[in-house]
Amino acid sequence: MGAGWSTEEERQPLLGPGLGPAPGTVWRSREAAAASGVPAAVPGPGRVYGRRWLVLLLFSLLGFAQGLVWNTWGPIQNSARQAYGFSSWDIALLVLWGPIGFLPCFAFMWLLDKRGLRVTVLLTSFLMVLGTGLRCIPVSDLMLKRRLIHGGQLLNGLAGPTVMNAAPFLSTTWFSADERATATAIASMLSYLGGACAFLVGPLVVPAPNGTSPLLASETSRTHIKDLIETVLYAEFGVVCLLFSATLAYFPPRPPLPPSVAAASQRLSYRRSFCRLLSNMRFLMIALAYAIPLGVFAGWSGVLDLILTPVHVSQVDAGWIGFWSIVGGCVVGIAMARFADFIRGMLKLILLLLFSGATLSSTWFTLTCLNSITHLPLTTVTLYASCILLGVFLNSSIPIFFELFVETVYPVPEGITCGVVTFLSNMFMGVLLFFLTFYHTELSWFNWCLPGSCLLSLLLILCFRESYDRLYLDVVVSV
Repeated sequence: MGAGWSTEEERQPLLGPGLGPAPGTVWRSREAAAASGVPAAVPGPGRVYGRRWLVLLLFSLLGFAQGLVWNTWGPIQNSARQAYGFSSWDIALLVLWGPIGFLPCFAFMWLLDKRGLRVTVLLTSFLMVLGTGLRCIPVSDLMLKRRLIHGGQLLNGLAGPTVMNAAPFLSTTWFSADERATATAIASMLSYLGGACAFLVGPLVVPAPNGTSPLLASETSRTHIKDLIETVLYAEFGVVCLLFSATLAYFPPRPPLPPSVAAASQRLSYRRSFCRLLSNMRFLMIALAYAIPLGVFAGWSGVLDLILTPVHVSQVDAGWIGFWSIVGGCVVGIAMARFADFIRGMLKLILLLLFSGATLSSTWFTLTCLNSITHLPLTTVTLYASCILLGVFLNSSIPIFFELFVETVYPVPEGITCGVVTFLSNMFMGVLLFFLTFYHTELSWFNWCLPGSCLLSLLLILCFRESYDRLYLDVVVSV
């Protein structure tokens, strides 16, 4: 790490001057501190607190609720059309509000960097309360109701930058070096698990329409479906309000003492961080390797019901496929992160294995959907297997990517680093969903985007040269 990386204008270490030296502090000369970018006094082994698990639980549940609310409409799009008169454009736009919410992503990154975790999380949860509450306002005018639902989805989308970006920041602030990857995986995966539960909750609570068009459907059937959808909306509103109350009651910004050397070290300023990221070709390479396939997969998952309709897959089956593909990815992702905590320095190898599997499984799914040409068997088993494997390989790579990003560009703050890559991912997702609104009658091109993006990412990871600057600081400097 260069000697000029820490200046007076940069952020101060977590271990403030008023705290004094902690037990086990390693005192180092100013010259050594300037050469490494670490404060002159850093804690040796660090200290962790039991309350870190409560902080992780609250943040993870908030991410779970945000993912659940975001994916409310995709799994029940046929029922929503009949109840509220949604068009294909409306359904795609309801999913699109997620990536649109990432447009002010850099403002949330600035807030996280300057004001800390508590203020940012409280603002995020408050936006979710407003968004879910807006969807529950009882109005009889369907046009106004649709606008309220769109507004609620947008406010929930604005909560996305925090729940998607702040996981590495939280893990560095509260967890020791041998727990960081696991904490990052739990905090980041729960948001995807919330989206997966929407595939389960929606179709099980809300019945699919009987095949009649919305204009010809009976008023009784439409009212019944609408009542059940509103039951889901009220339940989500209640959960979000409960989480906001818990966060308001207890969510400390940081522990009294930092858990590691990296948590106590100085970081680059907001402006210098962007300059460092945009000038680092290795970071840009691995950022594209993350953003392109994960953006494509997120958009594909959001309209999975629409994609599987031409191959005669029911709304309930599509919901189960989406559910198990994301749940499998969450479980494997946390297991992979725990493995990475035990066997350090293996992040690139793990990503190569995961994206090799993702390329093969996405190709299998795409060719299966073209069974009239490829003559591959199109059965529920093959669709389940290919989709679940694809979700396992792609979703489990997310925490591994996050840790590799932070290691590559350290001492750039974690929130800024992950904010840039998730912003890129959501932009790719948004572009694909935008095209989907115009070409929703022909979706074979969307399926081909999956293996193409996975193969491109595999090549980028293969050419990437990994480094572990933050890990080196914790392992070597603290000894």
